Amino acid sequence: MDNRRRSTVWLASATAAAVAAGGLALAVTTQAASAAPTVSSVSPFAVSGGASVPFTEYEAEAAATNGSAVGPDYTQSTVASEASGRRAVNLSGQGTYVEFTLTAPANAVDVAYNLPRGASGTVSVYVNGTKISQKLAVTAQYSYVDTGWIAGSKTHHFFDDARIKLGQNLNSGAKVKLQLDAGDTGQATIDVADFEQVAAAASAPANSISVVANGADASGAGDSTSAFNTTISQAKAQGKEVWIPSGDFKLGSTIQADGVTIRGAGNWYSVLHSSHLIDQTSASGNTKLYDFAVFGEVSVRNDGSPDSFITGSLGPNSVVSGIWVQREKCGLWLTGNNNNLLVQNNRIIGTTADGLNLDGSANGVQVKNNFLRNQGDDSLAMWSLGAPDTGNTFSNNTIVQPNLANGIAIYGGSNNTVSNNVIADTNALGGGIAISNQAFLQPFNPLSGTVTVSGNTLIRTGALNPNWGHPMGALRVDSYDYAINNDIRISNTTFVDSPYSDFEFVSGGGHGYTINGVTVSGATASNTGTVVVQAETPGSASFSNVTATGTRVTGTYNCPYPANLPAFSINRGSGNSGWDGNWNDCSTWPQPGSGNPPTSPPTTPPTTPPATGNLAQGHPASDTGHADVYVAGNAVDGNANTYWESANNAFPQSLTVDLGAAKTVGRIVLKLPPAAAWATRTQTLSVLGSTDNNSYSTLKSSAGYTFNPSSGNTVTIPVTSATARYVRLTITGNTGWPAGQLSEFEVYSS
Repeated sequence: MDNRRRSTVWLASATAAAVAAGGLALAVTTQAASAAPTVSSVSPFAVSGGASVPFTEYEAEAAATNGSAVGPDYTQSTVASEASGRRAVNLSGQGTYVEFTLTAPANAVDVAYNLPRGASGTVSVYVNGTKISQKLAVTAQYSYVDTGWIAGSKTHHFFDDARIKLGQNLNSGAKVKLQLDAGDTGQATIDVADFEQVAAAASAPANSISVVANGADASGAGDSTSAFNTTISQAKAQGKEVWIPSGDFKLGSTIQADGVTIRGAGNWYSVLHSSHLIDQTSASGNTKLYDFAVFGEVSVRNDGSPDSFITGSLGPNSVVSGIWVQREKCGLWLTGNNNNLLVQNNRIIGTTADGLNLDGSANGVQVKNNFLRNQGDDSLAMWSLGAPDTGNTFSNNTIVQPNLANGIAIYGGSNNTVSNNVIADTNALGGGIAISNQAFLQPFNPLSGTVTVSGNTLIRTGALNPNWGHPMGALRVDSYDYAINNDIRISNTTFVDSPYSDFEFVSGGGHGYTINGVTVSGATASNTGTVVVQAETPGSASFSNVTATGTRVTGTYNCPYPANLPAFSINRGSGNSGWDGNWNDCSTWPQPGSGNPPTSPPTTPPTTPPATGNLAQGHPASDTGHADVYVAGNAVDGNANTYWESANNAFPQSLTVDLGAAKTVGRIVLKLPPAAAWATRTQTLSVLGSTDNNSYSTLKSSAGYTFNPSSGNTVTIPVTSATARYVRLTITGNTGWPAGQLSEFEVYSS
């Protein structure tokens, strides 16, 4: 939920702006898109591309069960909306179970589950009908994350993972049952089970020093930070590796991982318990991290705290491989010199923010063959703050359920590549892939050179943005803060069951910046919820060999914002099929599966309302300043759910509408969004009018007006009848927020 609606002080940091922003690429809408999308059962592991993983994934809803089906559902802040495939199974009460029949050998399992808020306990495990001694330990401690400072967020991050070794090698055809017995938790929702044949623990390399030799406690009872740092110093001095044997090691402070190889016995055996393991502003490089697990204790998202596996720099030519990362804020938040870093074969699960973020100056980084699930922000991101990210590649990764932003986001930078990834089940505030010029902070380096997006598969990606009731496409190109004019090559993309649109071209800040230089060659789209191409800003893109089947509304939506700008040019080459139609009514959004309206409505919102109606709607509006995407045009778009917000902490602030010609003005109606989340507030303001936008006269002296959600958050202000072309509100106070706020500024003649 948008924290600006509340009466509390908004607390935000630079890090919060960066980590959260993947979901704020929005344009203005005039009507919420509310119909339910269809939901399929296509698995991210049943398509080509993505990561080669060591496990076989089984969906609970496809298994034998006497539990209750959960979903399908795309509604934000529901358990089903965050489940893989938007479906799961709820177990409630003793004897309820879900039973998986294996199709491949396994001796261990990792389960994605949800418990009611505040709950913890166990789930019993049966193998071929016999109860085993090991139980699955489950808790809601790391679920239910609230980020009130992020506009549009609601409680999210419902799932957590728990893993156990089964104590025996199972063959294909074996049955493994998860059941609630006496003494277990009273309720659990099971999403997926990842069964794996875990190899035996590796032995120590000959040229290594064990952390246990320096006093590390493999039982996890004592703190082993000092022993690790001592071992690292010795290994560097002697040219040896650091060895982490099987065991659980608690580290209460950071380790100095620079210019050394640290290797574990395997990520099911060597387990480090740390919420802040590596934090280095600079490093000499050649740091190699292999084959261990890092489990944090991060249960909230605090963007002022570096609660991550790696923060900062490992130095050039480093490697992170075979690491299991879970319950951290971020997996890897990388700054400084990480040139030619290789991040591969890792599992990053259950982070409350990004999985990995290249935060400026990254060069030649390869992030490939990783599995990421349940991120609280972008799963993988490049953010070109300070210096551009250049020549980096995200390839062959599998990403499932980022629950507050994008699967992959590229914010600025030069000559970067996104290829052969599989992304599934994005939720609010994001899509599958975003190629964006959203800056968040300065100095930002916009997109340049050639951006290559090739061979990616996007399954059930895209979302309904809660701030605007505005659909976000599965693959979004966004001129948010800067026009896009560089070479963006999008090829061989597969869209499966996008709930709304497939391709989106938008200037998310509401400025109407152009997008040019985009070439789309080769794409297949099946069962798209609304349209194949959703275009909302001027510019152009060429399309060839794009084929669509089962599109549920029509081929394109092409309605620029602001409405007086030119439409986007969709240049159709050869080989296109299945997406010929165009949405006929720019005053509404296509609803999933609704079909196209008749052609009789106007193709653009009316610019001249009837004389007896709202004289301001659809006319140009300007302000003395606005916050983020809350632009002046939102107050005259006819949609009470979008809103204008002035610059914060800078009263007085003004909002002016140009009626297009001198009109009789006799009444003003002001609105805030009708949702109850907008607490009662009083805004102090005056109404002024002008015929030339130079000399203004007072139509209503300054007074306080109370907006109360119980009465629709609407205020009516009779004014002295006057002739004016320009009508201005000057706001000097707001008891609910340190800025002027209006969702609709309506002007009537009487």
